[in-house]
Amino acid sequence: MILRLTLTNPKALAAAISGVALTIGLGACGPSQTTPQATETTAPGASPAVAPGTPATSRLNLEQNVLLSGAGASFPAPLYQRWFADFNQINPKARINYQSVGSGAGVQQFINRTVDFGASDVAMTDEELAKVQGGALMLPVTAGGIVLAYKIPGVETGLKLPRDVYVDIFLGNIKTWNDPKIAAANPGVNLPNLPITVVYRADGSGTTGVFTKHLSAASPTWQSKVGEGKTVAWPTGVGAKGNEGVTAQITQTEGSIGYIEYGYAKQNNITYAALQNKAGNFVTYNDQTASNALDAVELPENLRAFIADPEGAESYPIVSYSWLLVYPKYDDAAKAKTMEAMVEYALTEGQKIAPQLGYIPLPPKVAYRVATVAQGISPDFNIAVAPPAGTPDTTAASPDAATPGAVTPDATTTTPAATPTTP
Repeated sequence: MILRLTLTNPKALAAAISGVALTIGLGACGPSQTTPQATETTAPGASPAVAPGTPATSRLNLEQNVLLSGAGASFPAPLYQRWFADFNQINPKARINYQSVGSGAGVQQFINRTVDFGASDVAMTDEELAKVQGGALMLPVTAGGIVLAYKIPGVETGLKLPRDVYVDIFLGNIKTWNDPKIAAANPGVNLPNLPITVVYRADGSGTTGVFTKHLSAASPTWQSKVGEGKTVAWPTGVGAKGNEGVTAQITQTEGSIGYIEYGYAKQNNITYAALQNKAGNFVTYNDQTASNALDAVELPENLRAFIADPEGAESYPIVSYSWLLVYPKYDDAAKAKTMEAMVEYALTEGQKIAPQLGYIPLPPKVAYRVATVAQGISPDFNIAVAPPAGTPDTTAASPDAATPGAVTPDATTTTPAATPTTP
C-alpha cells in the first residue's frame, strides 16, 4: 500500500547564487543511453535550497543513484536550476541535468528520446506529438511574463510603449528613440536621438513563440508580414542565443530593446517598459498583473492553452505557462519514481520559490490538475498535492489506471478564454 504523506518543508533556503550549472557525471539509463553534458550558463537563480546542517525529509527512498537528463526552454531555466539543486539536497541520490538549449531544441530531443524530459514555453503541436513514441504528458509547472527590456541613456524608468508602437519597433518601422510616436506616449521624458537596435532570439525559442503569438494577436500587419513561431524571419535587429544571450546583448548595447523573460530582467537589474494591454491601459509587469492575465484562461483537460492577448483592465499583455514534457511511462522504474517525485516537488515547495526568481506561482487548481495528470507515471510514488477547497481528491487514483491527460495528436483543446491550440 502506498501511504500519501505531505512532504516535509525544508526549514531554510540559502541565498540564491547566480550561474550554477547542473553538470552531473553519473551514468544514465532509460530513454537515452548517452546523457548530454550540461553547458555552462549565466542564468541566475540556482542554489542549494537547504542550508548546511538543516534536516530534510524525503519520501523518494532511492536504493541507487538516479540521473534524469532534460533539455529545453531558457525561459524557466533559472527556476529549474534552483528546483533541481534543491531537490538534490533533499534527495542526494537523485540528480537532474538540465540544458538550457531553447524550446525548439528541447522538443526535438524529447521527440528523439535522447533526454528523460523536455521543456517548452510553447505547448507541442499535433505534428510534434505524433512523433513521440508512447505519447507525452505536457505539464505546466510554472508561468512567467515576457518584458521588453531596453538600454536608453537617461531613461532609467517610466518608458511607456503603446501596442502599435512596440509592434512597429520590431517591424523596423520606428528607427530612433525620439520618434514622435514614442514621444507622444512619454511626455516629459528626454528621449535621445539614438538608433534603435532590436535584439531577438537567434535559436528556436518558446519565448519567441509566445512573443510573436502576442504580436500576431495585437497586429494584423505583424500577422501577415511576419507571423508566429519558435523561429521567424525578423525584419530588423541582431540575434542572440537564449534568454541569457539576449539579456547580455541588451546590457552591452546602448539604444537596444529586446524581449526576455522577466526573471532575467529582475536578476540583472535591467529596465523594462510598461506596455499597453488589450483594454488600452499601460501596465507594468508584476506578480499581480501577471496573475490577472493567467486568470483569464481556463486550462483544458489536456493542459494545452495559450494566452495570446489576455482580457482585463489590469492584465499584463504577454504571459505564458511553461511546460515540462514528460513520458507517460518509463522503462526504468527508478527513473519513473524520481520523475514523479520531482513533479511533486515542483508543484509544492517549488511554487514557494518561484516569486523569488520572478516567476508566477501556479493557481492551486492548476497545480492540483497537473498532479492528477502526473500521478500515473510511477506505481511506486503517489503525488501529495492538496486539492483546492471543495474539490474531491483524485490524485489517489489507482496507478494501474490509464494516465489522465496524456496528450495524443487527436486531443482537442476547447476553452473560451484560450487561443486555438496550434501555436
